[in-house]
Amino acid sequence: MTLTEIYRQFVTDLKITRWQEWVSTLTQIASVWYARKNNVLVYPTGIIGVLLAAYVYFFLVHPPLYADAILNIYYFIMSVYGWYNWVQKKDASHYTYPISWCSKKELFIGIGFFLFFWVVIYLVLTKFTNSNTPFLDSLVSSSAITAMWWMAKRKVENWHAWIFSNIVAIPLNFYKGLMLFTLMYILFLLMAWWGYKEWKTKVTHENN
Repeated sequence: MTLTEIYRQFVTDLKITRWQEWVSTLTQIASVWYARKNNVLVYPTGIIGVLLAAYVYFFLVHPPLYADAILNIYYFIMSVYGWYNWVQKKDASHYTYPISWCSKKELFIGIGFFLFFWVVIYLVLTKFTNSNTPFLDSLVSSSAITAMWWMAKRKVENWHAWIFSNIVAIPLNFYKGLMLFTLMYILFLLMAWWGYKEWKTKVTHENN
């Protein structure tokens, strides 16, 4: 496919973008913005976005992106969990879960989540669904599972996992004709790098 053909497909698909994609995109962008700022509003805005995204992936894409749809339900559950964690305080001025690096245990658990769910989701997609993108779909989902778990505990490494997940999600959504979501993931990639730099600076400053 030439660059001209890619551009024409992008414009054509963008013109028929549904309202669910627009609202989901805007609220998820707001969510990532708040995450970068270490603001608890990351979760209420994110909840709206992921529920709409799940609807799009389940009912508006053919064949459906099953793993991404289920992943957004997982996002919803982890958003509730993360929202609860982020507002907990040890005292008036210290959060129970401040920004920090993963311990070795948390790092191994996160990587273990990624590898386990990558294999499981891939096998489920290939054996029980009509998915035509099982490899990329499972890769996006498994890396995002780890990212969401680390984010709920305010771990800096959550941005590493988001960066990887977004890199894979960009061509996957483009292939599925979800042009607005493709743009969203490109923006997410840039914001994830920005978020990583800001969180790294904050945790370094707090530890000095």
